[in-house]
Amino acid sequence: MHASSLSRRSVLAGTAVAAAAVALPLTQGQAHAAVTPATSGYRWRNAVQGGTGFITGVLFHPSVKGLAYLRTDIGGAYRWEERSGRWIPLTDHIGWDDWNLLGVEAMAVDPAHPNRLYLSLGTYAQSWAGNGAVLRSEDRGATWRRTDLTVKLAANEDGRGCGERLLVDPRDSDTLWLGTRHDGLLKSTDRGATWKAASFPATPSATGQGITLLVAAGRSVYAGWGDSDGTAGNPSLYRTSDGTTWEAVPGQPTGTAAKVPVRAAYDRHTRELYVAYADAPGPNGQSDGSVHKLRTTNGKWTEVTPVKPGGVTGDGGTDSFGYGGVAVDARDPGTVVVSTNNRWSLVDTLYRTTDGGRSWTSLKDRAVLDVSETPYLKWGGDKPKFGWWIQAVGLDPYDSKHIVYGTGATLYGTRDLTHWAPQIRGVEEASVRQLISPPTGTAHLLSGSGDIGVMYHERLTASPSRGMASNPVFGTATGLSLAAAKPSYVVRAGWGDHGNGAFSNDGGRTWAPFAAQPDVAKSAPGPIATNADGSVLLWSFGTADPGYRSADNGAGWSEVATFPKGAVPVADPVDPTRFHAFDTTTGTLFASTDGGRTFTARATGLNSGDTEFQLVAAPGRSGDLWLSLKSNGLYRSTDGGATFTKVAGCRASYTLGFGKAAEGAAYPALYMVGATETVTAVYRSDDEAKSWTRINDDRHQWGWIGAAITGDPRVHGRVYIATNGRGVQYGEPA
Repeated sequence: MHASSLSRRSVLAGTAVAAAAVALPLTQGQAHAAVTPATSGYRWRNAVQGGTGFITGVLFHPSVKGLAYLRTDIGGAYRWEERSGRWIPLTDHIGWDDWNLLGVEAMAVDPAHPNRLYLSLGTYAQSWAGNGAVLRSEDRGATWRRTDLTVKLAANEDGRGCGERLLVDPRDSDTLWLGTRHDGLLKSTDRGATWKAASFPATPSATGQGITLLVAAGRSVYAGWGDSDGTAGNPSLYRTSDGTTWEAVPGQPTGTAAKVPVRAAYDRHTRELYVAYADAPGPNGQSDGSVHKLRTTNGKWTEVTPVKPGGVTGDGGTDSFGYGGVAVDARDPGTVVVSTNNRWSLVDTLYRTTDGGRSWTSLKDRAVLDVSETPYLKWGGDKPKFGWWIQAVGLDPYDSKHIVYGTGATLYGTRDLTHWAPQIRGVEEASVRQLISPPTGTAHLLSGSGDIGVMYHERLTASPSRGMASNPVFGTATGLSLAAAKPSYVVRAGWGDHGNGAFSNDGGRTWAPFAAQPDVAKSAPGPIATNADGSVLLWSFGTADPGYRSADNGAGWSEVATFPKGAVPVADPVDPTRFHAFDTTTGTLFASTDGGRTFTARATGLNSGDTEFQLVAAPGRSGDLWLSLKSNGLYRSTDGGATFTKVAGCRASYTLGFGKAAEGAAYPALYMVGATETVTAVYRSDDEAKSWTRINDDRHQWGWIGAAITGDPRVHGRVYIATNGRGVQYGEPA
């Protein structure tokens, strides 16, 4: 979820827009026409987990009490609804083709026009990712108009917690500034409808950070530069007073601790600009940092760093970290909050000053954390941590004791500076990889995700009370499987420090680690499957390693030389002796009829030209297989994979699942993310794929949703969808 990588510079030539703005929602290829949302007849909600991802920015509106916005690295943006105490998602309309726009690089509000909101979107700056875009709204994100850029943005790369990189000019509400990673500074004079390159003294690089922040201080605009080396000859902070000419700020701090301006905030009462610095953009890789303030009336700089990194920890290690977020109190001059970041040994904290930085108090030292609403934040232990990856800090301009800060998994808030709890209702950012809806038991859903492992959802409307599956705790889940004829037996696999596989005999409520595991499991845990009665396990690893089999609940493992390397094992739901696996390198379906001891080739020539696919077995039937081959469509076999027939009327199929049959129907309902014509969407078929009905609409698309989908075997019409950044979405007929 939080992977980062080097970026590739885009070419900026002339105007940095690809199309004029249009009404949203829309998908790629529809940039000149408004789209009327489809009416699906479905109600869509999140299966509540509560946060689960990196909160990269939080912004209180300076002129409207109770109005705030939040951004994430891969899961879109949200608006705070004070009356309901919830965050409202604002970007779920982003569709399949525009998946790269679900990462929000920056936000901006207009102090003079409270209903205006601006977002810059773009998750990756790599060559394989699409260009960025700017959304603008006149109704606080209820509706949007969009401008496509010709440059790339990088909301999920290093530096994603910096900012904000988008700003309404303090002199003119029609003028906006946008800082980019590799293409310098852009400027709009028509409220974001069109953008052009603006003159800026620093030269962008193909792999650097570029502009890290834009902040207004009075009538001036300051810009942070992330590619400084910390020397006086390569400044990291610039400003303009006239909106045309930029200059390096005189007297600014230098040295390793002031290489990258991460965040900045302006105290209008004292006319001082506070800047949080680090030696790297973060959220990882920081080991040094500082906090400085500039009195803008006379140009005097003062270092006000609460604690300098580099001290010795209690265990003899080095207390290394950078500084991240900074927020000023709009009501109380000289009151400022800053955050440490990447402080793993002593755990990150917030420091607060009421005297302009002469003295500081660590808010962590007396903090009382209540995570009862989102128990996974205990991370398999007894106590939650105050936080990590703290780069988003907000201070309510109407309540000096209301502070919020983002972490790699949640947004904590306080109203009294002592008691803290997640202020995260409505935000769901998990990157979901696996879904199971058991046919019996308390939970209707088990999920496997990046970063937060496996969860047992005894209720869909509350965060799982057991938190992350423990014994052992996984970071990212790589496999999840249920024995079809014995649904109380479940197995899981994933990345962990205390084992990479586990089993459950109570449907996933409690777990025990496998007594043993193959050596390769620690470095390359992959998908796992249990056969119909739970007597055999098959575990797959990387493409360089064979599969492994266990017939004693994970106590012993033997190599299966004939299993296609790197394939996903699929168990027959009726016959315990049968397994299947699809080899993408050759387009061959392999089958086992001896409980996974050996595999032989069956149908061949099924290549889709891509390494991604999904093979699923229809519940309650032996040898009934469905193969999704992305843009090559959907195929079906009723003879255990000996032959496959292409399903007519299905142009593309990315993921497929089954649910309870419709009343009077003999075959389970099918749910698919795919396309029957041109639109990639969510479909249901109640007649064995003879016909399909689209069940999502243009306002509920959630970017890329190709990992997993399943219906509920107990409730006809209910479907669960794995998203990459918006958690588990579930829909039911309205």
